[in-house]
Amino acid sequence: MTANGELAGEPAPPPAADSRRRKLRWLKWVLGAALLALLIAEGVYLWPRLHESWRKLTEIHWGWLAVAIWLQAVSMSGFARVQKQLLNAGGVAVSQRKSVAVVYGATAMSVSLPAGQVFSTAFTYRQTRRWGASPIVASWQLVFSGVVAALGLALLGVGGTLLAGGNVGPFNLILSLAAIVALVWAGNYVSRNPGSLEALLRRQLALVNRLRKRPKDRGANKIADVLDQLESVDLGKRDGVLVAVWALVHRFADVACLGAACYAVGADPRIAGLLLAFAVGKVVGSIPFAPGGIVYVDATLIYGLTVAAGLPAAQAVAAAFVYRVVSFVLVAIVGWIVFLFLFRRPQAEDAEFEKEFEQRRL
Repeated sequence: MTANGELAGEPAPPPAADSRRRKLRWLKWVLGAALLALLIAEGVYLWPRLHESWRKLTEIHWGWLAVAIWLQAVSMSGFARVQKQLLNAGGVAVSQRKSVAVVYGATAMSVSLPAGQVFSTAFTYRQTRRWGASPIVASWQLVFSGVVAALGLALLGVGGTLLAGGNVGPFNLILSLAAIVALVWAGNYVSRNPGSLEALLRRQLALVNRLRKRPKDRGANKIADVLDQLESVDLGKRDGVLVAVWALVHRFADVACLGAACYAVGADPRIAGLLLAFAVGKVVGSIPFAPGGIVYVDATLIYGLTVAAGLPAAQAVAAAFVYRVVSFVLVAIVGWIVFLFLFRRPQAEDAEFEKEFEQRRL
């Protein structure tokens, strides 16, 4: 035993690791203090209006609440259609019922677990592999559906800015639409012309092997395997159009859900402001500070509905509360119920799929 209480011969922790731990501890304290400050600021701002907001909630229009729930279900179904159509383009036949079940389960994980996006993506990958998708098709579907959803959100933001009279110009709108068309065309071209991609990948592989001082053709067989799987993807015009349409259904039904939540508490939002508040809220929600973006997404929605959509603060608080209950709490509850009934039992190949996903993620 040494004077510092350490066992003789036991190596001391590396200084770099100790320094890293101190930095992480310091970062956690800073983030905790920032979150506490945000909560206090939000409480100070909302406290005078909470009584009136509660009154708005007690006088809620139940018909509009039912419409909000239905629109959220349409939004979830729309994203399931995107997933189904992309898998169909990859030669994987899956029913809409199964696709919807996976979307609900994955969304529940995403909004209610720490690092939920990782669990959600791994879960979706595992299920699509179980349906018969190759590793490349399963990964391609995940990436492509995410990109299409992001472009749909960008269109909503641009549209809201245009309706609000903002100086966006038609160029940005055309650019967003062109990006979707170009994405579909590029995916289809690569799948039909794997030779052009193979030459590029082989040159990149040779460069990497030279930098890492490995044989020039090491890993070339994996390129051929990847391209063989990619050839099975045929995102034709019909599939491309349907993917774009269902992606828009997914986004517009979700923003309509927010509008129905506003009407449910007696508010009459400006459409342009509603689009902007929704788009900004979703962008902020993509920052993984807390499960479901709790607190900071709510604050963003309230601010957006007040400033952009023209709602009084009390109505904005009530509308944001109703929307989040429907799109966050209710969806999470339904998703976990679906998961427990349909996906709880692990299967023998799950470990293999998890390993595949980790390798592709890294």
